[in-house]
Amino acid sequence: MSLPFPAPAARADCARVPITRLRAGAFGAGAEDYVAEETPVALEFNGISHATMLATPADLEDFALGFALSEGIVAGVHDVRGMDLLPRPDGIVVQVEISSACEARLKARRRALAGRTGCGLCGVETLPEVLRPVAPLTRAAPVRVQAVLAAMRAMRARQALHELTGATHAAGWAGADGALALVREDVGRHNALDKLIGALARQGMRGDAGIAAVTSRASFEMVQKTAAAGIGVLAAVSAPTSLAIRLAQDANLTLLGFLRGDDATLYSHPERIVT
Repeated sequence: MSLPFPAPAARADCARVPITRLRAGAFGAGAEDYVAEETPVALEFNGISHATMLATPADLEDFALGFALSEGIVAGVHDVRGMDLLPRPDGIVVQVEISSACEARLKARRRALAGRTGCGLCGVETLPEVLRPVAPLTRAAPVRVQAVLAAMRAMRARQALHELTGATHAAGWAGADGALALVREDVGRHNALDKLIGALARQGMRGDAGIAAVTSRASFEMVQKTAAAGIGVLAAVSAPTSLAIRLAQDANLTLLGFLRGDDATLYSHPERIVT
């Protein structure tokens, strides 16, 4: 199989497996194909076990930081003192050392999360934890419609793992000019967005100066995480939910869905998108 990029056997995010293809109702010869890795990743903050997610084992430093930011565990990179990745036979533990003030807040509102590939809210103990408020965005600047369209069009060429396996979502960030600066992939759409948020923070990039693009539907939590990161525009390939639209309205976030080719549907704050 000819690939548009290298696929070394040592990649941690995918594996090569034997397969049998069925074509036109008939079995073909045996072959091999690449599949995405899916690994339990446990996040610990100052020794407190907080969440276990099924995730693609790549960019885990970005993932842990982005999760901590989007969940309000830390306010910024300055609250993180250190991070260690500990491989275990049954998964990976990411140990994050956070400030004592953040630890105190975490203990005060501690919850148990048991994440799964398609759901970032499994295991939340109370309804207020799900619908936690997000401060309305105030700094997000207007964005040209062509910049949003260009960012989404550029996504596919940057999805190396999806091209290889066909099994992952991606989240990307583009500047106001539509130039795609960062892309992160994962088997879970929430995880991909957390990785993107963490990457922005680790590189000292301001999220409010651009656009977040995701190759998935726009669920409530995707909007919640985007708003928590201070990004004012979220563009999704697929549809939003009603709860996501209501949160986007309240958070002063511009939400676009069905972004395909030159088409899109605006669901909240269309005034931020200019021609």
